[in-house]
Amino acid sequence: MFADALTTVSPNYAREIQTPEQGYGLDGVLRERAECLTGIVNGVDGRVWDPATDPHLPARYDVQSWPAGKAECKAALQAEMGLAIDPFVPLIGLVGRLADQKGWDLVAQAMRRWLPHEYAQWVVLGTGQPEYHTLLGDLASHFPGKLSVRLAFHEGLAHRIEAASDLFAMPSRYEPCGLNQLYSLKYGAVPVVRNTGGLADTVTDATPANLASGSATGFHFDAYDADALDATLRRAVHCYRFQRGDWERLVAAGMAQDWSWSHSARQYVAMYEQAVERKRHATTSAS
Repeated sequence: MFADALTTVSPNYAREIQTPEQGYGLDGVLRERAECLTGIVNGVDGRVWDPATDPHLPARYDVQSWPAGKAECKAALQAEMGLAIDPFVPLIGLVGRLADQKGWDLVAQAMRRWLPHEYAQWVVLGTGQPEYHTLLGDLASHFPGKLSVRLAFHEGLAHRIEAASDLFAMPSRYEPCGLNQLYSLKYGAVPVVRNTGGLADTVTDATPANLASGSATGFHFDAYDADALDATLRRAVHCYRFQRGDWERLVAAGMAQDWSWSHSARQYVAMYEQAVERKRHATTSAS
Protein backbone atom coordinates (compact mmCIF):
# COMPACT_ATOMS: atom_id res chain seq x y z
CA MET A 1 0.00 0.00 0.00
CA PHE A 2 2.88 2.40 0.70
CA ALA A 3 5.35 1.35 -2.01
CA ASP A 4 6.37 3.94 -4.60
CA ALA A 5 6.32 1.22 -7.25
CA LEU A 6 5.25 -2.42 -7.54
CA THR A 7 6.83 -4.84 -10.00
CA THR A 8 6.40 -8.44 -11.09
CA VAL A 9 8.01 -10.62 -13.72
CA SER A 10 5.83 -10.19 -16.82
CA PRO A 11 3.18 -7.77 -18.13
CA ASN A 12 0.54 -10.47 -18.50
CA TYR A 13 1.12 -11.76 -14.97
CA ALA A 14 0.74 -8.18 -13.69
CA ARG A 15 -2.76 -8.26 -15.19
CA GLU A 16 -3.53 -11.78 -13.97
CA ILE A 17 -2.72 -11.04 -10.31
CA GLN A 18 -5.39 -8.35 -10.36
CA THR A 19 -8.03 -11.09 -10.77
CA PRO A 20 -9.53 -13.21 -7.96
CA GLU A 21 -8.28 -16.39 -9.69
CA GLN A 22 -4.61 -15.43 -9.41
CA GLY A 23 -4.60 -12.60 -6.91
CA TYR A 24 -4.95 -14.94 -3.91
CA GLY A 25 -6.58 -12.26 -1.78
CA LEU A 26 -4.32 -9.40 -2.90
CA ASP A 27 -6.18 -8.71 -6.14
CA GLY A 28 -8.22 -5.85 -4.64
CA VAL A 29 -5.12 -4.09 -3.37
CA LEU A 30 -3.35 -4.61 -6.69
CA ARG A 31 -6.29 -3.27 -8.68
CA GLU A 32 -6.36 -0.20 -6.42
CA ARG A 33 -2.65 0.38 -7.04
CA ALA A 34 -2.64 -0.64 -10.72
CA GLU A 35 -1.09 2.66 -11.82
CA CYS A 36 2.08 1.75 -9.85
CA LEU A 37 2.21 -1.91 -10.97
CA THR A 38 4.63 -2.90 -13.74
CA GLY A 39 5.42 -6.28 -15.27
CA ILE A 40 8.96 -6.76 -16.63
CA VAL A 41 10.01 -10.09 -18.13
CA ASN A 42 13.01 -11.81 -16.56
CA GLY A 43 16.21 -11.89 -18.59
CA VAL A 44 18.56 -14.54 -19.91
CA ASP A 45 22.22 -14.42 -18.89
CA GLY A 46 24.03 -14.62 -22.22
CA ARG A 47 27.27 -15.61 -20.51
CA VAL A 48 25.57 -18.88 -19.50
CA TRP A 49 22.85 -19.44 -22.11
CA ASP A 50 24.15 -18.93 -25.63
CA PRO A 51 24.42 -21.81 -28.12
CA ALA A 52 27.27 -20.01 -29.90
CA THR A 53 29.55 -20.24 -26.85
CA ASP A 54 27.97 -22.92 -24.61
CA PRO A 55 30.69 -25.29 -23.31
CA HIS A 56 28.09 -28.00 -22.51
CA LEU A 57 27.23 -28.61 -26.18
CA PRO A 58 28.89 -31.05 -28.60
CA ALA A 59 28.42 -28.46 -31.39
CA ARG A 60 27.95 -24.70 -31.17
CA TYR A 61 25.74 -22.70 -33.49
CA ASP A 62 23.97 -19.38 -33.99
CA VAL A 63 20.98 -18.11 -35.94
CA GLN A 64 22.84 -18.60 -39.25
CA SER A 65 24.29 -22.06 -38.56
CA TRP A 66 21.56 -23.67 -36.45
CA PRO A 67 20.41 -26.42 -38.88
CA ALA A 68 23.76 -28.22 -38.82
CA GLY A 69 24.50 -27.37 -35.18
CA LYS A 70 21.18 -28.57 -33.82
CA ALA A 71 21.34 -31.73 -35.95
CA GLU A 72 24.68 -32.65 -34.37
CA CYS A 73 23.40 -31.83 -30.87
CA LYS A 74 20.26 -33.91 -31.49
CA ALA A 75 22.16 -37.00 -32.60
CA ALA A 76 24.53 -36.69 -29.63
CA LEU A 77 21.67 -36.36 -27.13
CA GLN A 78 19.77 -39.28 -28.64
CA ALA A 79 22.88 -41.40 -28.13
CA GLU A 80 23.50 -40.04 -24.62
CA MET A 81 19.92 -40.69 -23.51
CA GLY A 82 19.44 -44.08 -25.18
CA LEU A 83 16.91 -42.90 -27.74
CA ALA A 84 16.75 -44.22 -31.28
CA ILE A 85 19.11 -42.10 -33.38
CA ASP A 86 16.84 -40.59 -36.01
CA PRO A 87 17.43 -37.13 -37.51
CA PHE A 88 13.85 -36.81 -38.74
CA VAL A 89 11.79 -37.74 -35.67
CA PRO A 90 10.53 -34.67 -33.76
CA LEU A 91 12.23 -34.53 -30.36
CA ILE A 92 10.14 -32.97 -27.56
CA GLY A 93 12.06 -31.71 -24.52
CA LEU A 94 10.87 -30.94 -20.99
CA VAL A 95 13.12 -29.60 -18.22
CA GLY A 96 12.08 -28.46 -14.76
CA ARG A 97 10.00 -29.23 -11.73
CA LEU A 98 7.65 -32.20 -12.10
CA ALA A 99 4.59 -30.62 -10.51
CA ASP A 100 0.94 -29.93 -11.21
CA GLN A 101 1.65 -26.19 -11.49
CA LYS A 102 3.92 -26.94 -14.46
CA GLY A 103 1.16 -28.87 -16.24
CA TRP A 104 2.45 -32.35 -15.61
CA ASP A 105 -1.04 -33.76 -15.23
CA LEU A 106 -1.59 -32.72 -18.86
CA VAL A 107 1.81 -34.01 -20.00
CA ALA A 108 1.08 -37.39 -18.40
CA GLN A 109 -2.15 -37.75 -20.38
CA ALA A 110 -0.47 -36.62 -23.61
CA MET A 111 2.40 -39.08 -23.19
CA ARG A 112 0.01 -41.98 -22.63
CA ARG A 113 -1.66 -41.12 -25.93
CA TRP A 114 1.48 -40.42 -27.93
CA LEU A 115 4.02 -43.02 -26.89
CA PRO A 116 2.23 -46.13 -28.22
CA HIS A 117 1.34 -44.59 -31.58
CA GLU A 118 2.90 -41.26 -32.56
CA TYR A 119 6.15 -40.66 -34.42
CA ALA A 120 7.94 -38.55 -31.80
CA GLN A 121 10.53 -38.81 -29.04
CA TRP A 122 10.43 -37.30 -25.56
CA VAL A 123 13.29 -36.41 -23.22
CA VAL A 124 12.64 -35.30 -19.64
CA LEU A 125 14.95 -33.84 -16.99
CA GLY A 126 13.74 -32.87 -13.53
CA THR A 127 12.51 -33.85 -10.10
CA GLY A 128 9.27 -33.24 -8.26
CA GLN A 129 6.10 -34.98 -7.15
CA PRO A 130 6.62 -38.72 -6.49
CA GLU A 131 3.66 -39.80 -8.64
CA TYR A 132 5.34 -38.31 -11.71
CA HIS A 133 8.62 -40.02 -10.88
CA THR A 134 6.76 -43.34 -10.83
CA LEU A 135 4.76 -42.61 -13.98
CA LEU A 136 7.78 -41.52 -16.02
CA GLY A 137 9.81 -44.52 -14.86
CA ASP A 138 7.04 -46.88 -15.94
CA LEU A 139 6.56 -45.21 -19.33
CA ALA A 140 10.30 -45.09 -20.02
CA SER A 141 10.61 -48.81 -19.31
CA HIS A 142 7.78 -49.61 -21.74
CA PHE A 143 8.97 -47.24 -24.51
CA PRO A 144 12.76 -47.15 -24.19
CA GLY A 145 13.45 -45.86 -27.70
CA LYS A 146 10.86 -43.10 -27.52
CA LEU A 147 11.08 -41.69 -23.97
CA SER A 148 14.18 -41.06 -21.88
CA VAL A 149 13.97 -39.68 -18.35
CA ARG A 150 16.60 -38.34 -15.96
CA LEU A 151 15.12 -37.72 -12.49
CA ALA A 152 17.82 -35.35 -11.27
CA PHE A 153 19.21 -31.84 -11.49
CA HIS A 154 21.92 -31.64 -14.15
CA GLU A 155 22.97 -28.26 -15.50
CA GLY A 156 24.92 -29.52 -18.50
CA LEU A 157 22.17 -31.91 -19.57
CA ALA A 158 19.60 -29.10 -19.35
CA HIS A 159 21.68 -27.15 -21.89
CA ARG A 160 22.04 -30.17 -24.17
CA ILE A 161 18.29 -30.84 -24.12
CA GLU A 162 17.56 -27.26 -25.14
CA ALA A 163 20.07 -27.50 -27.98
CA ALA A 164 18.88 -30.90 -29.21
CA SER A 165 15.11 -30.51 -28.91
CA ASP A 166 12.95 -29.56 -31.86
CA LEU A 167 10.05 -28.68 -29.54
CA PHE A 168 10.01 -27.66 -25.88
CA ALA A 169 6.77 -28.15 -23.93
CA MET A 170 5.63 -25.82 -21.09
CA PRO A 171 1.88 -26.39 -20.53
CA SER A 172 1.83 -24.57 -17.17
CA ARG A 173 -1.31 -24.07 -15.12
CA TYR A 174 0.17 -20.63 -14.29
CA GLU A 175 3.61 -19.18 -14.96
CA PRO A 176 4.60 -15.73 -13.66
CA CYS A 177 7.41 -15.48 -16.20
CA GLY A 178 9.15 -18.72 -17.08
CA LEU A 179 12.78 -19.05 -18.11
CA ASN A 180 12.92 -22.29 -20.07
CA GLN A 181 10.85 -20.89 -22.92
CA LEU A 182 13.39 -18.05 -23.16
CA TYR A 183 16.27 -20.54 -23.27
CA SER A 184 14.33 -22.53 -25.86
CA LEU A 185 13.87 -19.52 -28.11
CA LYS A 186 17.59 -18.76 -27.87
CA TYR A 187 18.53 -22.39 -28.63
CA GLY A 188 16.04 -22.93 -31.47
CA ALA A 189 13.78 -25.36 -29.59
CA VAL A 190 10.32 -24.14 -30.61
CA PRO A 191 8.15 -23.64 -27.48
CA VAL A 192 4.71 -25.21 -27.07
CA VAL A 193 3.14 -23.26 -24.19
CA ARG A 194 -0.13 -22.53 -22.48
CA ASN A 195 -1.29 -18.97 -23.04
CA THR A 196 -0.70 -17.75 -19.49
CA GLY A 197 1.58 -15.37 -17.58
CA GLY A 198 4.97 -14.71 -19.08
CA LEU A 199 4.56 -17.54 -21.58
CA ALA A 200 1.93 -15.45 -23.37
CA ASP A 201 4.24 -12.42 -23.36
CA THR A 202 7.29 -14.16 -24.78
CA VAL A 203 6.00 -16.71 -27.31
CA THR A 204 4.07 -15.60 -30.41
CA ASP A 205 1.62 -18.22 -31.69
CA ALA A 206 2.16 -19.72 -35.13
CA THR A 207 -1.14 -18.58 -36.61
CA PRO A 208 -1.28 -18.27 -40.42
CA ALA A 209 -1.08 -14.47 -40.11
CA ASN A 210 1.90 -14.58 -37.73
CA LEU A 211 3.68 -17.14 -39.91
CA ALA A 212 3.12 -14.93 -42.95
CA SER A 213 4.48 -11.84 -41.18
CA GLY A 214 7.50 -13.68 -39.76
CA SER A 215 6.56 -12.85 -36.14
CA ALA A 216 5.62 -16.40 -35.04
CA THR A 217 8.01 -18.07 -32.58
CA GLY A 218 6.02 -20.98 -31.09
CA PHE A 219 2.64 -22.54 -30.40
CA HIS A 220 -0.07 -21.52 -27.88
CA PHE A 221 -3.12 -23.18 -26.40
CA ASP A 222 -5.67 -21.62 -24.06
CA ALA A 223 -7.78 -24.19 -22.18
CA TYR A 224 -6.08 -26.06 -19.37
CA ASP A 225 -6.86 -29.58 -20.55
CA ALA A 226 -5.07 -32.49 -22.18
CA ASP A 227 -7.04 -32.26 -25.43
CA ALA A 228 -5.80 -28.71 -25.99
CA LEU A 229 -2.19 -29.72 -25.32
CA ASP A 230 -2.57 -32.77 -27.57
CA ALA A 231 -4.00 -30.72 -30.44
CA THR A 232 -1.28 -28.09 -30.16
CA LEU A 233 1.50 -30.68 -30.10
CA ARG A 234 -0.01 -32.21 -33.24
CA ARG A 235 -0.13 -28.79 -34.90
CA ALA A 236 3.53 -28.22 -34.01
CA VAL A 237 4.66 -31.65 -35.19
CA HIS A 238 2.73 -31.22 -38.46
CA CYS A 239 4.58 -27.95 -39.05
CA TYR A 240 7.92 -29.60 -38.25
CA ARG A 241 7.33 -32.50 -40.64
CA PHE A 242 5.39 -30.98 -43.51
CA GLN A 243 5.94 -27.18 -43.49
CA ARG A 244 9.69 -26.95 -43.40
CA GLY A 245 9.84 -23.39 -44.70
CA ASP A 246 7.51 -22.18 -41.96
CA TRP A 247 9.44 -24.24 -39.41
CA GLU A 248 12.78 -22.73 -40.33
CA ARG A 249 11.33 -19.23 -40.10
CA LEU A 250 9.88 -20.06 -36.66
CA VAL A 251 13.25 -21.19 -35.35
CA ALA A 252 15.13 -18.23 -36.82
CA ALA A 253 12.60 -15.69 -35.52
CA GLY A 254 12.87 -17.07 -31.99
CA MET A 255 16.65 -17.16 -32.01
CA ALA A 256 16.85 -13.58 -33.28
CA GLN A 257 14.90 -12.11 -30.36
CA ASP A 258 16.58 -10.27 -27.49
CA TRP A 259 15.53 -11.60 -24.07
CA SER A 260 18.78 -10.54 -22.40
CA TRP A 261 19.04 -8.76 -19.05
CA SER A 262 20.17 -5.68 -20.95
CA HIS A 263 16.72 -5.49 -22.51
CA SER A 264 14.96 -6.00 -19.15
CA ALA A 265 17.31 -3.62 -17.32
CA ARG A 266 16.29 -0.72 -19.56
CA GLN A 267 12.68 -1.33 -18.55
CA TYR A 268 13.65 -1.34 -14.86
CA VAL A 269 15.45 1.99 -15.31
CA ALA A 270 12.31 3.45 -16.90
CA MET A 271 10.18 2.10 -14.04
CA TYR A 272 12.48 3.68 -11.42
CA GLU A 273 12.45 6.99 -13.28
CA GLN A 274 8.65 6.96 -13.37
CA ALA A 275 8.53 6.21 -9.63
CA VAL A 276 10.88 9.13 -8.91
CA GLU A 277 8.79 11.44 -11.09
CA ARG A 278 5.56 10.40 -9.35
CA LYS A 279 7.21 11.04 -5.97
CA ARG A 280 8.52 14.43 -7.11
CA HIS A 281 5.10 15.41 -8.46
CA ALA A 282 3.38 14.32 -5.23
CA THR A 283 5.87 16.31 -3.12
CA THR A 284 5.46 19.41 -5.29
CA SER A 285 1.67 19.18 -5.14
CA ALA A 286 1.75 18.78 -1.36
CA SER A 287 4.01 21.85 -1.01
